[in-house]
Amino acid sequence: MSKIKKILVANRGEIALRVLRTAREMGIATVAVYSEADRDALHVRFADEAVCLGPPASSQSYLRGDKIIDYCKALNVDAVHPGYGFLSENADFAGACSNAGIIFIGPTPSAIKTMGDKLAAKKAVSAYDIPMIPGTDEAISDPKEAMKLAETIGYPILIKASAGGGGKGMRVVENPEELEEQMKLAISEATSAFGDGSVFIEKYIESNKHIEVQVLGDTHGNIVYLFERECTIQRRHQKVIEEAPSMVISEEKRKALGKAAVGVAKACDYVGAGTVEFIYDNGEFYFLEMNTRLQVEHPVTEAI
Repeated sequence: MSKIKKILVANRGEIALRVLRTAREMGIATVAVYSEADRDALHVRFADEAVCLGPPASSQSYLRGDKIIDYCKALNVDAVHPGYGFLSENADFAGACSNAGIIFIGPTPSAIKTMGDKLAAKKAVSAYDIPMIPGTDEAISDPKEAMKLAETIGYPILIKASAGGGGKGMRVVENPEELEEQMKLAISEATSAFGDGSVFIEKYIESNKHIEVQVLGDTHGNIVYLFERECTIQRRHQKVIEEAPSMVISEEKRKALGKAAVGVAKACDYVGAGTVEFIYDNGEFYFLEMNTRLQVEHPVTEAI
């Protein structure tokens, strides 16, 4: 791989500044992008060059992958760093960068696509003997079939959007009487939020801890884990407090979690920074999902 001489940071705010500062320390030239509303933002002033993507709405600016690639070509940019949010987990954008001969600083399009679909992710990691929450392996839309499966799994259950995140398309069902209505609501919400109404069912584990493990992979197949962050304290499925290391994990369990996280990353040939999330309950842990990007919480790991 040729040496990167110029990076375009396809983001704004805190993450754009952190990437720009690191690039400067490495002697790499930088390009910032901005919407008309962010014309005077700090990341715009910090970069070596800056280009306007369009109006304030992100759909007309930061999400315009086609414009970003055009600017990369015009300014002889070698690589794009997506930061988090916006285009960071967009497999099509990662593929478009690659097709244009631009390095996407992050995972491959196939890894983003696989781990972005919770059912595909479960299937991919199943070969690595990683503990999974009891539930369905395929999307389900028939309430009667869901009723039978829920009886087998045992209430309470959790209906989850396959393409979901941030708690959208997610419904807890305590008893059979609620199932049909909650399933319709989950499908509707998933369709609205992600354009994909696929849902599946899992056992709902109540008194649990939410543990995530930071992983890093290179292009030679090497993957390491940088320990865990506990993010149990949440509001509406959004993390409020991150703590590292977790106070509930033994050293033995910490190694087992790390090994499992590396297995998940290997399942999709992961490259770059990513986070594997687990549910931890009464000494046992279960794979939840993988975030195929740098996370907002990355400074917590850096601090330890």
